[in-house]
Amino acid sequence: MLRRVAVLDDFGGAAAGAADWSGLPVTFFTDHVADEAGLAQRLAGFDAVVLIRERTPFPASLIARLPDLRLVVTTGAKNRTLDLEACAERGIAACGTHSLETPTVEMTWALILSLARRVPFEDAALRAGAWQTGPGRSLHGATLGVVGLGKLGRQVAALGRAFGMEVIAWSANLTEEAAAAAGARLVGKDRLFRSADIVTLHLVLSDRSRNTVGAGELAAMKPGALLVNTARAGLVDQAALIAALESGHLGGAALDVHDTEPLPPAHPLLAAPRTILTPHLGYVTAENYRRYFEGATAALRAFSAGRPLPYPLLPQPQAA
Repeated sequence: MLRRVAVLDDFGGAAAGAADWSGLPVTFFTDHVADEAGLAQRLAGFDAVVLIRERTPFPASLIARLPDLRLVVTTGAKNRTLDLEACAERGIAACGTHSLETPTVEMTWALILSLARRVPFEDAALRAGAWQTGPGRSLHGATLGVVGLGKLGRQVAALGRAFGMEVIAWSANLTEEAAAAAGARLVGKDRLFRSADIVTLHLVLSDRSRNTVGAGELAAMKPGALLVNTARAGLVDQAALIAALESGHLGGAALDVHDTEPLPPAHPLLAAPRTILTPHLGYVTAENYRRYFEGATAALRAFSAGRPLPYPLLPQPQAA
């Protein structure tokens, strides 16, 4: 049986109502602890931890400070900040859950539409007493540049075509055939940034993809072009982005992902002009949370009963 279960980073207190936790010795933590020593102190005595996506990194150094830990459940199918090798070495079981892909696609288009039609800026102006402070832009006939044409990128591209946009795409390994199958046209990286009216990012963050969008790419974009990032903050050189916004060259940026999350109050992006900033909402829907936490509670109950985990990331140690 599990003795104590911690659910970390439950912002907004959504986890408790998203699944049936009855009978589980669970504690929900609604704040974020960034300091590893402080987090280890918080988790002392817990033998199971539920991670909500990658909100809290779980490296080997932290795992080594948690001698009572026997199970880690991460929401979603994978967690790149969870050190599975360290878990395996210490005999800690690890499990994922099912999730939906569509919420991030929907969030991408919420940001594209909000930025193109200036929705939050006009909302703020109206509340301040103004009326129609400037025109937005139409999507029909515009060029959408999709950087990364995987599962999410393909769905974003399909909606771009539905809006009557020309869709171009690039990634390091993308082929003409794969692009065409997604209804996009493969172009070189330089051409994508020169040609697109709106650039949306859908790459996995890696050493190779880090700073895919730097000063050169931003300078190559059309004056007034828009940038949307619902993937990972590290894909964009933040200093270069702020400079492009402050110079007036970039028409705007909508960012759902940030280099530090939660975003600290003095973060320079908060003062950058023509930005829409959201608190990593891409996967945050009631429907997705039900998938996450029903999967998490099923895993906790299975482990406690000595049954196989429903979505194992590692072989399960023998439950006590």
